[in-house]
Amino acid sequence: MTVTVPGRPESGLSSCQHGPVNTGSPTASDSAGGVERPSLGDVPGPLVVVGALVVAMWAMEIVDLFPGTPFDSWGIRPRTVRGLFGIVLAPILHSGFPHLIANTIPFAILGVAVTLGNIARFGQVICIVGVTSGLGTWILGQSNSVHIGASGLVFGFVTYLVARGIFARKILWLVGGVIVMMVYGGILWGLLPRPGVSWTGHVFGAVGGVLAAWVLHGQTDDIRNDPATNL
Repeated sequence: MTVTVPGRPESGLSSCQHGPVNTGSPTASDSAGGVERPSLGDVPGPLVVVGALVVAMWAMEIVDLFPGTPFDSWGIRPRTVRGLFGIVLAPILHSGFPHLIANTIPFAILGVAVTLGNIARFGQVICIVGVTSGLGTWILGQSNSVHIGASGLVFGFVTYLVARGIFARKILWLVGGVIVMMVYGGILWGLLPRPGVSWTGHVFGAVGGVLAAWVLHGQTDDIRNDPATNL
């Protein structure tokens, strides 16, 4: 059985893989453009939230070193009942420390960028991206394979950070999206099908990011900014 992991190939394993509610600290807003600007007091919250998930990933990988802990087998198994559990578990499972490290850095940086200004939004984004990526992989992934890794979330974070500025029509977010594309745009090559890589997890993760941006900003922001609704 081929174990597939979103990311890079590892030894012997082929790599593959609502409205916002602000529960964090108050943020400053640009009265002219409605742009969310986190204060310094907001920073520890996002770091704790994203850091907790990173710790969970590393803890799972460390425990997986011990005999009798085949956690990787609980990834997404396309078109099987057991594989449905992998939709939730796959992002915190990895095929080894090199693969985990490769996902940890972009996940942490982009995750904090998503979380800044609104911690609850991070949960909304990660749920939409995770379910979209996981279901897409479960439906269209290669048979007799197991998909694990956080790459689907990483692709979703990239497209969300780019698309939210377009849907919300906020200059600061548009600029941020351009910066994200300049730094991480190269990973989008992972959307192309190639042997040993779960392009389905990547593609549907990217689709999930755009979907999250539309759900969280395309509709609610239009309603909030419509003068007729603010009477």
